[in-house]
Amino acid sequence: MKKCITCSLLAGGLLAGNAMAADLINWQGNSLTYLYGKDFAVDPSIQNTITFEHASDWSIGDLFLFVDKTFYNGKDSSTSGDNTYYGEFSPRLSFNKIFGQDLSVGPVSDVLLAMTREFGEGDVDTFLIGPGFDLQIPGFNYAQLNFYYRNPQGSRDGEGVQVTPTWSFTVPAGRSNILVDGFIDWIVDNDNGYHSNLHFNPQIKYDLGKAVNWEGQKLYIGVEYSYWKDKYGIENSTGFDSNDNVTSFLLKYNL
Repeated sequence: MKKCITCSLLAGGLLAGNAMAADLINWQGNSLTYLYGKDFAVDPSIQNTITFEHASDWSIGDLFLFVDKTFYNGKDSSTSGDNTYYGEFSPRLSFNKIFGQDLSVGPVSDVLLAMTREFGEGDVDTFLIGPGFDLQIPGFNYAQLNFYYRNPQGSRDGEGVQVTPTWSFTVPAGRSNILVDGFIDWIVDNDNGYHSNLHFNPQIKYDLGKAVNWEGQKLYIGVEYSYWKDKYGIENSTGFDSNDNVTSFLLKYNL
């Protein structure tokens, strides 16, 4: 556990501590997203979520951060009242960039040390660490595949293995484009008490800003689909449905 914490803090320090040096940052972007959906499992059925996202590319790696603030339409959950928050801080260190060598092999364009800290209300703090791979796949804006060892920091179970692919591709649509991106979190091996689970979470977004000629403005409208089998590691049963199968309305603006 100490090794995992140390690596995560080191990566965060390397990325955040050098934020004042502009030459370390190749590019960065931020966005706000609004989601509305209903028929969620485990938590109250109707949810409104506002998400802040940050993505940046650095001379030593890359960084992705998001924070969700979710409102339960006046209903109370069993753990956090009528609203909650959850986020993930995910730095990765690039072997290509750090060693100044091209380590690409076949579809693998870079090898990275991938880390994530999950945080939020309740007993959710978890550190993840493992190898990451950038992939070059024709037609994709990007594709990544990260393998993690999960190390919960609280009292809950859940130590084990997680596989997380992420992707993005663009489809031309008349005067504009449709952007399809998303992730899969597949937790495949765990201690007793936290069931293996699979979360498939793509977004399909139409670039409304481009369609109406808002020069430089990235405004998207679309849907997010969430399929989460055995949500939160709770095994689904006839007595308690813990499987999400929800399509939410989405509105996203790149800041």
